Amino acid sequence: MTPTEILKYYEGRSDEIIAAVRELVDIESPSRDAAQSKLVVDWIENKFREVSADFEIKRIAAEGLGEHILIRAFPSEAKHTLLLGHTDTVHPIGTNVKNPTRNDGDKFYGCGIFDMKSGIVLMIEALRFFTETNTAPISPITILLSCDEEIGSHSGRPIVEREAVKAARCFVFEPSADGKVKTGRKGTGTFSLHAHGAPAHAGLEPEKGANAVAELARHIEHIHSIAQPELGTTVNVTTFHGGTTTNVIPEHASCEIDVRFSSADEAARVESELRSLTAIDSRVSLELGGEINRPPMERTDAIVAHYEKARDLAAGFDYELGETQVGGASDGNFVAAFGVPVLDGLGITGAGAHTLDEHILVSDIAKRATLVTMMMCQ
Repeated sequence: MTPTEILKYYEGRSDEIIAAVRELVDIESPSRDAAQSKLVVDWIENKFREVSADFEIKRIAAEGLGEHILIRAFPSEAKHTLLLGHTDTVHPIGTNVKNPTRNDGDKFYGCGIFDMKSGIVLMIEALRFFTETNTAPISPITILLSCDEEIGSHSGRPIVEREAVKAARCFVFEPSADGKVKTGRKGTGTFSLHAHGAPAHAGLEPEKGANAVAELARHIEHIHSIAQPELGTTVNVTTFHGGTTTNVIPEHASCEIDVRFSSADEAARVESELRSLTAIDSRVSLELGGEINRPPMERTDAIVAHYEKARDLAAGFDYELGETQVGGASDGNFVAAFGVPVLDGLGITGAGAHTLDEHILVSDIAKRATLVTMMMCQ
């Protein structure tokens, strides 16, 4: 089918797609809410089974979190195209009272609609296109939707990596950046630094105390100096806690440190410097927790080639597709670490991820669906 014919197909399904997005968004599914996670997976499984009874669908329990879901379609001996996404959102239950699922002109609002439930519907619709038109993608399709991406993918990561080994390429349906796909993402690390001192009465004998807050405060500027923004490396203390009450020298203090980096070498350097921190006051001990969570998704020649192919496909029906590199990470970072070319940010154009202004553009739905369908055919 021609790009125009594919576009017309999706335009003809506009009402059904919007209704499906609304249904999915209205099932709130914040991270760590196992019951709501299972409700979302119920809905997704039912939708895929409506599309075809031949799809292999597997639900994978994640203790205390809910369920991941894996769908395999159009099997063959070839390496598969891996489609990635997640079912968890950042919004607590009840947030949809403040940002109800609604249309306002071209904007379609809802909690988690942009990040990234509309992207899940896009995957369902692409597979529906193949079954309804009696066509097939160029390679087998594996869809993996994890339930803990927003909180680090500690449960989902092993599954992502297992599927990455068998993939020829990976398309990630995370939010786009003003319609642009993401050809590079920074890696992430989250650390916590704890100081353990000694308490004392702040008025009677403060000299007998070892001030944990003061000790930790002395290190903040040094921690920030580890950053090398010219190399894409940022290091920021983001929270700070310490002390118990006004008249007691604080025995304990802690802070959290957010790390972003564009290369594995920078990740190693930053972690080494953080682990070499030593107390200035010898009566205080320091303890570093945390780890590098996601490797960087570096903009390789293979990723650029996939982007350029997608851009050319989009141009075939007058759809402009830009690219960008961002500081946030996704499960696509894990896949890229295996040398698999990844195109991220394939979700419908919108804005406001993680805010009460979260929305997608209705006018982009059919165009984005046409693009991702054509990408699966090339």
